[in-house]
Amino acid sequence: MPGLVVFGRRWAIGSDDFVLPGAFELFVRLLWWIGILALYTVHKGRFNCPGGGLLHSYLLVLLILLASIICALSALVYVSMQGTISNPGPRKSLPKLLYTRLLLYLPEFIWAVVGAVWVSDSSVRCEKTVINVVIGTVIASWIIIVFTVIGVVIVFDPLGGKKTFYLASNVNRNLESSQSGQLLYNVKNTATRVWEKRIRLLCCCIVQDDDHRVAFTSIAELFRTYFSDTDLVPSDIAAGLTLLHQEQDKMESCPKEPEEVLCHSPSSLVTDDLDIELENATHYMLFAAAAYGWPYYIYTNPFTALCKLSGDCCGNRPTDSDITGSDRHNIHFGSILKITGLQYRDFIHISFHNKIYEIPFFVALDHKKEAIVVAVRGTLSFEDILTDLSADCEDLTLEDVLENGFVHKGITQAANYIYRKLINDGILNQAFTIAPEYKLVIAGHSLGGGTASILAIMLRNSFPTLRCYAFSPPGGLLSKSLADYTKHFIVSVIVGKDLVARLSMPNMEDLKRRIVRIVANCNRPKYQILLRGCWYEVFGGDPDNFPTELDGRNQDALTQPLLAEESLMVHRSPSYNALEDEPHSNSPPQYPRLYLPGKIIHIVEESSSRRLCSSDIKYTARWSNETVFSSILISPKMITDHMPDVVLKALNSLSQEHGACISC
Repeated sequence: MPGLVVFGRRWAIGSDDFVLPGAFELFVRLLWWIGILALYTVHKGRFNCPGGGLLHSYLLVLLILLASIICALSALVYVSMQGTISNPGPRKSLPKLLYTRLLLYLPEFIWAVVGAVWVSDSSVRCEKTVINVVIGTVIASWIIIVFTVIGVVIVFDPLGGKKTFYLASNVNRNLESSQSGQLLYNVKNTATRVWEKRIRLLCCCIVQDDDHRVAFTSIAELFRTYFSDTDLVPSDIAAGLTLLHQEQDKMESCPKEPEEVLCHSPSSLVTDDLDIELENATHYMLFAAAAYGWPYYIYTNPFTALCKLSGDCCGNRPTDSDITGSDRHNIHFGSILKITGLQYRDFIHISFHNKIYEIPFFVALDHKKEAIVVAVRGTLSFEDILTDLSADCEDLTLEDVLENGFVHKGITQAANYIYRKLINDGILNQAFTIAPEYKLVIAGHSLGGGTASILAIMLRNSFPTLRCYAFSPPGGLLSKSLADYTKHFIVSVIVGKDLVARLSMPNMEDLKRRIVRIVANCNRPKYQILLRGCWYEVFGGDPDNFPTELDGRNQDALTQPLLAEESLMVHRSPSYNALEDEPHSNSPPQYPRLYLPGKIIHIVEESSSRRLCSSDIKYTARWSNETVFSSILISPKMITDHMPDVVLKALNSLSQEHGACISC
């Protein structure tokens, strides 16, 4: 639904978004009106107390005012229920009703002030019940007014000026004119500045330097590019995600073709290789999880963690290890010791230093596997989020390996930081001096997995036997040539429908296109979609049989956008065009398609048996390829499947199952 235009500007709300909040307010107002009417009826003829005349007038006017508001709300809700997301025609009278409803706030505000003055008047000597009801009425009026103001602030769109919206919609028609080109440039500049201010506001609690300012601009440009080509409001996106989830579940419930089942049946040699890698991954996931320090340890041991750490926290700071960064009370290092089971002397270097493009890591000796392990921490701070979102591409040139390849800019800079520390500060030399026969292993989860992968590429020439285990790394990480090169020494582990492993700009553009298409082709009102979607997410059941973009259309027709779909697309962004048009020049698109690193182990939930206080989940693992992760899957587990404790639980489950099979 195109954003609602009132007061000469576009707002981040649709004309069909007033059903649920309007119905709730209507219910409250109706109960309120009935209560006031009952009070007025009971006390009619008994308003002869001091101040009773004013009270009588107050209640009478309040009844009339509430009745007017109820009528306006009823009309507003009824009109908002008409039509569909992409067909706002039946709701064309809604702005006038909205003006009427907003106009009624003026007398309500005045009457709330009058009620407050009357209640605070010490000369009033009426019944306590009446006074309490008036106090409740005044409080309710002010609460509704305050929430209305908050709602207006939330749906306010800084780019919603009528002129700006017109330019964004129509400037492409006359791009040959230099004036139109300048206007479009101004619109884009304004949008980028708005996003930059939002990001600065969110990151107001961190110290900002030149790196932060560059990152803010880059991230603002990314958001501006992604959100500039559609006219959807947040509730449209929520409805689209709900429809996509149900459509996805319907497709998953369909029986697979025999050929599809056979293609996932690996040979015994591949199975043996998978078992070995799963065993190694289970072991090194402990190091990747330990890099998170005390937040992970307390999260996974909420009742006992503080007691277990108390001894280490009060102990002396170990002097054998090279520790940089803040670790007050030794709680980070104590957590790492508890999770890995290593001793103080096994740590070569630990860095808790954290700023944009510079993330914590540690280097330790793993005597069980005879390895020097570099474990990189994942996202845990605002600085890490800025590193994640610095998603521009940059070249990575490798001498004697590849001419060039595209990589994620922010993660590459984080890998460069760790590379300089390891090599220039002599950390790896020190480690190999202590254990020259050990091999080098790099591990990390999430942002740490992506950083570990690029760090492994940088170190590969110097350490040919190097191995890297990337757990739930970001999907938009390496170009195809680099991803193929890393299959010899990197293993990525992905659980279920992990969102981050599928996160890349082309995949986000694909998701946006799917949302626009399914929303445009659905013939149900938005409130029905959202209510049915909430019921489905909470209580389950069969997916609703809402129409999808596939219904009644042949394959050739699917390549053409729907008329309603075109109405929801303002213009196409560069990354959107990159999905369909192959570049004819040598210059790459702004956001080319990037892939996961190395060979990919995909762990999926096979079955789940829920008990009263716990759930027993059975997992299965198989080798996969990057094409499986070329589309974002909508699921309640798309976030939880990314969590390090879930990844470790899945790996431990598979490891225990494999051990039980061997013993049998």
